Amino acid sequence: MFGATGYIGGRLVPELIAAGHTVRLMARSPEKLDDVPWRAEVDVVRGDVTDQISVRAAVDGQEVLYYLVHSLVRKDFVTVDADAARLVGAQAADAGIQRIVYLSGLVPDAEELSPHLASRAEVGRILRDSGVPTAELRAAVILGSGSASFEMLRYLSERLPAMITPRWVKNRIQPIAVRDVLHYLVGSAELPAEVNRSFDIGGPDVLTYLEMMREYAVVAELPRRLVVPVPVLTPWLSAQWVNLVTPVPRSIAVPLMESLVHEVVCHEQDIAEYIPEPAGGLTGYRRAVELALARIRDLDVPTRWSDATSTPAPSDPIPSDPEWSGGTLYKDERRHDSDAPPEMLWEVIEAIGGETGWYSFPLAWSVLGWIDRLSGGVGLRRGRRDPRRLRVGEALDWWRVEDLERPRLLRLRAEMKVPGDAWLELSVEPRDNGGSVYHQRALFRPNGLAGHAYWASILPFHGIIFSGMARNITGQAAAQSEHFVVKQEKEHD
Repeated sequence: MFGATGYIGGRLVPELIAAGHTVRLMARSPEKLDDVPWRAEVDVVRGDVTDQISVRAAVDGQEVLYYLVHSLVRKDFVTVDADAARLVGAQAADAGIQRIVYLSGLVPDAEELSPHLASRAEVGRILRDSGVPTAELRAAVILGSGSASFEMLRYLSERLPAMITPRWVKNRIQPIAVRDVLHYLVGSAELPAEVNRSFDIGGPDVLTYLEMMREYAVVAELPRRLVVPVPVLTPWLSAQWVNLVTPVPRSIAVPLMESLVHEVVCHEQDIAEYIPEPAGGLTGYRRAVELALARIRDLDVPTRWSDATSTPAPSDPIPSDPEWSGGTLYKDERRHDSDAPPEMLWEVIEAIGGETGWYSFPLAWSVLGWIDRLSGGVGLRRGRRDPRRLRVGEALDWWRVEDLERPRLLRLRAEMKVPGDAWLELSVEPRDNGGSVYHQRALFRPNGLAGHAYWASILPFHGIIFSGMARNITGQAAAQSEHFVVKQEKEHD
């Protein structure tokens, strides 16, 4: 499988294992899979879809290839995706792969497709022409906890009781629940050898985006949303609005918006001739929203749209590399003693961000987040997948978890729009006489004169933000430790 660290891939793997398949994955950063519950049940190859040697190692000896890759956040994604599809298709044919399964986007009836949809369609054509029988499953909006489409819908519906929208909110859409997408993906492994075509897949309901927002409000028990469509908002302008209101950054919001300009409804249901519907039938829109909200409420979101984006390549610098920058590396280092045991201090560190916040000057963090959003960055609104545990490679507000050595080190790489590379390291060291020592490092490698100016501009705030963070994190750990001791004493009495 290619794309196992993404939103769909991370959910498909356990489904394939449950169906009795032996699974091999290829990932640029296998460390991102260290904490998933099924890690010991799969074979993982380090590599990239643009590298012939690693692709060949991944496909060698396999029967079915799942292709769940899309370079959406790259400016040259059209070229990159086409070249990768040609390479993978050629290597699959040479290795004797019997079936390729590719998840694509539903193609509307339009003379000119958006670059996003045109690229997805081109990749499907390349794979079908590879000589390996290919099933291209085309889906419109995928509804599931953590999907980009659902997060956009959820935040727009919850945060804006009244909104001015483009007229395409009245275009019809045929969404599909993520559980039904997984059902069709798993079933596609058993398709007859002669099947080499695309299939439209969708749920049982066809709605406008306006109806989807209003139905969401009903399910979420929100007041009725007032929506006023106007003809002047282009997809690009709409994406700026989505960028400000939702966790979905502009780089992803733009292609999503462009995909909604046309009606996206299934043209055929031929997939039913080969793969029967799930037991109980396909999931309706309301039920799909209920299931997604239940997962969010129960803190049971196994993957999110942000899992697969902006992961640094293995060749990218990390702050532990000796003299890697060839120049300046700015540092802000803090050390704080704590009477709390190391494991209690670590619990506080690993729970940082999201609803918990960053333990220092919330207004400053909020302002920085809004500035980043306005410049097209990710801002703070992505939050975190789980309130207590992190995984390598996942998003945490505007950071990416780059390294996690539980219960000792958490290293975060910044994904905000800044002229350089930035990291934040939080670590724990046991103290000889009991308690622990908290270490904190903020590092910045400037990119040109703008980078040096940026560091100088924020330097006055470091004493407030970073010293406060160190003090409050250790203080929170001490408070939790004291509460635990008191609770234990009461239980003992």
